[in-house]
Amino acid sequence: MKIKNYAITLLLSLFVISCSIVDKLLTFTISNSTSIQIDSNLPLGTPFEISTPDITTNSSSEFENNKTKANLVKEVKLKDLILTITDPSDKSFSFLKSVHLYISTDANDEIELAYLDNINTTDNTIQLISTEAKLDKYIKASSYKIRTEAVLKETVTKDVTIKADMNFRVTADPF
Repeated sequence: MKIKNYAITLLLSLFVISCSIVDKLLTFTISNSTSIQIDSNLPLGTPFEISTPDITTNSSSEFENNKTKANLVKEVKLKDLILTITDPSDKSFSFLKSVHLYISTDANDEIELAYLDNINTTDNTIQLISTEAKLDKYIKASSYKIRTEAVLKETVTKDVTIKADMNFRVTADPF
């Protein structure tokens, strides 16, 4: 009886471990970036919007490089989204109260991608909180749009350029 219990436990353990190994083998990252321009004439304390040009996904070639196809992708989620001020180089995020980024395509509705509220830092880099939204149809598209909604807490006297680096975790189905 004990041998049977040990055998079942061992088999279940091997199954769980092998599933996790297969998931790791079929999981990869797609990275994209865009620039966001915050103009110096924006009002304090009220939300304003900034849209970026379409971002080409090049997902087909990324899928091919990782030995999969779009129809085998079972899940895409935002791994991380990091904002970095690139100009002026000495500027920090202390001027920003909150920031929310949204993703959309021509064929798909806009959803929130990541956000950060109550920003309180003197760094020129911040990491946003992912919404854990399922992003398959956005990353499989040929391009997508990012819309930024932000609130200033300090006056910006010079335009600020921010680079948004996005890393998406892609998991493909082996079958």
